[in-house]
Amino acid sequence: MGFNEFIGKLFGNKATRDMKEIKPWVDKIKAVYPEIAKLSNDELRAKTVELKKYISDSAAEEQKKIEELKGTIETTELEDREGIFAQIDKLEKEVLEKYEKALDDVLPQAFAIVKDTARRFSENPELVVTATDFDRELAAQGKDFVRIEDDKAIWQNHWIAGGNDMVWSMVHYDVQLFGGVVLHKGKIAEMATGEGKTLVATLPVFLNALTGNGVHVVTVNDYLSKRDSEWMGPLYQFHGLSVDCIDKHQPNSDARRRAYMADITFGTNNEFGFDYLRDNMAVSPKDLVQRKHNYAIVDEVDSVLIDDARTPLIISGPVPKGEDQLFEQLRPLVERLFEAQKKLATQYLADAKRLIASDDKKDQEEGFLALFRSHKALPKNKPLIKFLSEQGIKAGMLKTEEIYMEQNNKRMPEATDPLYFVIDEKQNSVDLTDKGIDLITGNAADPTLFVLPDITSQLSALENETDLTEEKNWPRKMN
Repeated sequence: MGFNEFIGKLFGNKATRDMKEIKPWVDKIKAVYPEIAKLSNDELRAKTVELKKYISDSAAEEQKKIEELKGTIETTELEDREGIFAQIDKLEKEVLEKYEKALDDVLPQAFAIVKDTARRFSENPELVVTATDFDRELAAQGKDFVRIEDDKAIWQNHWIAGGNDMVWSMVHYDVQLFGGVVLHKGKIAEMATGEGKTLVATLPVFLNALTGNGVHVVTVNDYLSKRDSEWMGPLYQFHGLSVDCIDKHQPNSDARRRAYMADITFGTNNEFGFDYLRDNMAVSPKDLVQRKHNYAIVDEVDSVLIDDARTPLIISGPVPKGEDQLFEQLRPLVERLFEAQKKLATQYLADAKRLIASDDKKDQEEGFLALFRSHKALPKNKPLIKFLSEQGIKAGMLKTEEIYMEQNNKRMPEATDPLYFVIDEKQNSVDLTDKGIDLITGNAADPTLFVLPDITSQLSALENETDLTEEKNWPRKMN
């Protein structure tokens, strides 16, 4: 017996270990299934509501604390908000951990509910239940699989999906229950075409949608996303879970935002990706379309995450060239400003070297001030960096800096006012001084380049123009 064979028999191979881990879950599902199968249609739907409440209650205390903390943010000083955000992040992590445990607790019942729902649809042309507001809403939207008669909702087992009239005829086998557990655990389930991949996904999708935080089902093309949302949708909607498909709606539209707010959202990998990119470019929260990511299942994951990933998603467009394009106008002014600063920084560095080498203490103090000014002017200047590396030079400059930083930078303008601009490496900022503004405005076509208009006086002047009607005056006020 070879060494590898011996190790395999001793510890088992990967497939054997996976089977040992997942099989107990399948046994639990099969154990509770007979009880679920005995329930009436209304009791079956009520069971789903019960599971949702169990999951929600598992982290209710933490959720309440999060809402309380969020309510205090606006009234909290800016410097103290970071502590509140840290507490919220910690609580949100605890919520996710409690949800994960609660989902594991209800997994057998949730999977059994989905399996028995599939069985009931396959064995009965119609399922009659007490109508809920959600049932009535679906019927009002014109869904072909449900109609309302008095206080009853009648669900049919056939509906249009992908342009075809589909009759539901599928029930989950043990191997599909196995695959559902694998997907819920965040692993990849490899299945051949015809083994029921779409049906397998209904199990973890249903389970994770019970949190109310949303589930994304990612497909490779828009036909599959639209078809699967219509094909599998009634299985979820029967239990009060909302379903939508982003590929049916225009990007950045209200309809697409509503699609992301659904319990289960279908879409293609490209559309999910582009929406994510657009959200990261949004300038206002109201421009966002996606909500916080919770759980996703990717169909044909090898294609989506490996093959298609070779082509990056890129949002691009032409740079507008018009009156707002100030680059060409400001470039010569900035170049002149930089050259003047460079000349000044070089002179300060030369003065610093000369004065610091002196034996006179006052000259040395002046020298370190000149060095500090050269540093604030151009900190990346190579001759400056080389000089600062000499023994005692940087320490002397930092001591000078401390003098001017005392009392909340009270004396700092004395050191920086002779410069054209001041570079702060710690803050990654550049501030123009009055001297720099004078240099730019003196050479600019518009001497009022840095002068903010007095809005009050301008509006007052417009109000006093009696020869213009309010209708004609309004656009001038807005501009």
